[in-house]
Amino acid sequence: MQNIKLTIAYDGTDFHGWQIQPGQLTIQGLLTEVLRQLTQESVVVYGSGRTDTGVHAWGQVANFSTQSALTPDDFERGLNALLPPAVRIRAAEEAGPDFHARWQAQAKTYIYRIYRGHVVPPFQWRYVLHEYGPLDFAAMSEAARAFVGEHDFTSFAASSGSEEVDQDRVMTRAIYQSELMACASTAPSPALLLSDLPWSLPGPDEWVYVIRGKSFLRHMVRKILGALLDVGRGRSQPSDIPRLLGLRERAQSGPTVPPQGLCLLSVEYADPTDSLGSVRRA
Repeated sequence: MQNIKLTIAYDGTDFHGWQIQPGQLTIQGLLTEVLRQLTQESVVVYGSGRTDTGVHAWGQVANFSTQSALTPDDFERGLNALLPPAVRIRAAEEAGPDFHARWQAQAKTYIYRIYRGHVVPPFQWRYVLHEYGPLDFAAMSEAARAFVGEHDFTSFAASSGSEEVDQDRVMTRAIYQSELMACASTAPSPALLLSDLPWSLPGPDEWVYVIRGKSFLRHMVRKILGALLDVGRGRSQPSDIPRLLGLRERAQSGPTVPPQGLCLLSVEYADPTDSLGSVRRA
């Protein structure tokens, strides 16, 4: 039995998110079907986490177990031959028998792109939020830093759709980095290497929000970005962020921005060869 780890990139525009949904085109559903063709087995694909409808990924991670004699290289070639061009397998490797893409994830990094120019180039509109009006970058940067640390993010999470599930959810999350970059005026963050980006460094008309944490709640990043935009427009102040976190009330946190600017950049796991438990990006 092999446990195969996949690193996956996808354009989420035409998909109803990661998770299998009856009658809908999803990334997990598509992978499951293509792997069934390759292995002639009923394969279960486990992802590091769900991405919503319209959200993209550069470093999504998944794993599946199989009795197939196909090698990881065979799986990479076979999957890329059968999947649509909007989904690519960046790497396939054999993982240890206990590896699980979701339960062993140590950290995830998301980025959200904001296009600040007057006209969005037609080649970018699927991947950015267009915000041409005045925004206070310094205030937004200060507000972004207020999310670092361990907090109850009830105010910045969408409902699961079930009151019973919402009551039982653990809403505390640990955020390690929350940073806004204006690409025209600041160098890339040391934590955001050029090699990590799915495209060349954004130009002078683009801002990029970077958030890295242990795990995230539904719509959490998009609601955080909505709150940062409220600060940038002068509707609230950076000092309001701790207050909103303390309220633990979804209705108070402001808008949820659209999904197309959001991308799952990378997922980190403990290095199994390192006894000190260091992490590495997928």
